[in-house]
Amino acid sequence: MPQVLSPREVFLALVNGVAEGNWKDLPDLYAEQTHVVHPFDPLRAAALRTREELREHFKPTDGGPRLHRRAASITIHETTDPEVIVAEFEYQGTVEETGEAFTLPGIFVLRVRDGEIVSSRDYFDHVTAARVRGQFDTLVAAVRRRLPPGGSGSRQLPLPGAVPIQR
Repeated sequence: MPQVLSPREVFLALVNGVAEGNWKDLPDLYAEQTHVVHPFDPLRAAALRTREELREHFKPTDGGPRLHRRAASITIHETTDPEVIVAEFEYQGTVEETGEAFTLPGIFVLRVRDGEIVSSRDYFDHVTAARVRGQFDTLVAAVRRRLPPGGSGSRQLPLPGAVPIQR
C-alpha cells in the first residue's frame, strides 16, 4: 500500500509541481470530488469540483510567455484540525522572453483527507499573474464587460455578501 501524504507534503507537491510545470500530475493531488475556489479571482470563476475540471484547469496553454518560477518564502501553519493547513508562499520567477522578474504571493487553505485535497481556498494575486503571462489587457477587458450598463472603471461594484460602507 502506498504511503499517504500529509497535508504539508501534498501542499509542497502542489506548489513545486506548479513551479516545475508538472501539469499532468497535479490533478492527482486532488480527490475525485473536491471543492476548489479562488476568492480573489476578479472574474469570480465557478468552483472546481472534480478532478476532471482540475485537469482542464491545469492544462497548459499554447502561446504566451514561458515562465521560470520556484516556490519560495513558504510558511505552513497547522491548525487544530489535522486535515487543514494554511500555507503562505510566493512564486518567484522570470519571464523567459523579457527577463522580467516577478513575485506572485499566495495563501492556500487546504483540507487534505487520505492524502488528497478535498477542498482548497486559493488566495492568489490574479492581476500580477495575468500581467506576467501577457494577459493583463484581456483580464481588464473581461472585467469591464462585467460592469453594469453605463458603468465605468471608477464605479465601485459591491462584492457578493458585502455590506456597503457609508461615507
